Amino acid sequence: MKHTGPLSGVRVIDLTAMVMGPYCTQIMADMGADVVKIEAPSGDNTRYISVGPEPGMSGVFVNVNRGKRSVVLDLRSEEGRATLRELIVGADVFVHSMRGSAIARLGFDYEAVSVINPSIVYTNCYGYGRRGPDANLTAYDDTIQAECGLPFAQEQLTGEVGYVGTIIADKVAGMTALYATTTALFHRERTGEGQEVEVAMFETMAAFMLVEHANGAMFEPPVGPAVYPRAVAPKRKPYRTKDGYLSALVYNDKQWSTFVDAVQPNWADERFATLAQRARCTDVIYGHLENTFAKRTTQEWLDLLRSLDIPCAPVRTLDELFENPHLEAVGFFERVKTENGTVSFPGPPTWFSRTPARVAGPAPRLGAHTEEVLGEMVAGLQSS
Repeated sequence: MKHTGPLSGVRVIDLTAMVMGPYCTQIMADMGADVVKIEAPSGDNTRYISVGPEPGMSGVFVNVNRGKRSVVLDLRSEEGRATLRELIVGADVFVHSMRGSAIARLGFDYEAVSVINPSIVYTNCYGYGRRGPDANLTAYDDTIQAECGLPFAQEQLTGEVGYVGTIIADKVAGMTALYATTTALFHRERTGEGQEVEVAMFETMAAFMLVEHANGAMFEPPVGPAVYPRAVAPKRKPYRTKDGYLSALVYNDKQWSTFVDAVQPNWADERFATLAQRARCTDVIYGHLENTFAKRTTQEWLDLLRSLDIPCAPVRTLDELFENPHLEAVGFFERVKTENGTVSFPGPPTWFSRTPARVAGPAPRLGAHTEEVLGEMVAGLQSS
């Protein structure tokens, strides 16, 4: 497997499972890293959680483990642990998603791994940071959404406590683990120093939610509650048109005046002239716009609003993304030939002029690269 991209030459030992850690290392593989996924004989549970072309190759697993190499090791055995220690010698990054106590029992906490390879970047992917009282709690996306206030925010918006329709905590935490790991690698390139990195889902999502929602609660004394009103305004939702739905945001003062001049709604007056004024009555504004957008078709609004440079979009299904003209034009989907036919992977969303990223290859069957990787290890030992 030939690796290109900005992380070409970086080897990652990946002891993660489910989505948070694998999403982090999937992006590293897309960026050119050689990611060696260590799996127990039973495999990562994500292999079995959704539909796929064969057992053990579910769609979710195939997507977040593409371009990696699978090595099966039984870390409950001394032979398996000895093999992993040998693999660590030649690695740049070690990533795991076990609880701290579990990885320590196996003999692969940072203290042990750094003795084997002092320059390694060692990343812990946890549910809760190990320095807090909740360190040993089991965490999944749903429970972390609840902890970080997402269902509360959804209740303000929709009237019902609910999760958002994506595993957002897993994915945001995975991207956080990615940037934390790569910045530690940058430090190592400058200084030669390896280090331990910790990324916890709860702390990550608390920071994520409080970007805008910290708001008035940040100050001492507080000048308002921890909520950004526009984001949770009950009428903040796609607008119903005569024949469907439309997303539109008439936001800044230029957009507002252009919209009012073109549409001339009878409710627009000086009370709403500036963004500061509109911010104090967000839901009233959304209600007026709701009534106005109901009077024309979706396409009529798209034509008008785009001619005025006002942000707008039709409400698409997820299936429609696979046929989106813009995504097709930029080469977003990468069609990779696999043993189960061609797979259309959503490729890296970033672009590099000199070190382009790409989907490095298909997801591996369980243990598909065990002999290959262990053979490389033996060859390396013989040549050293």
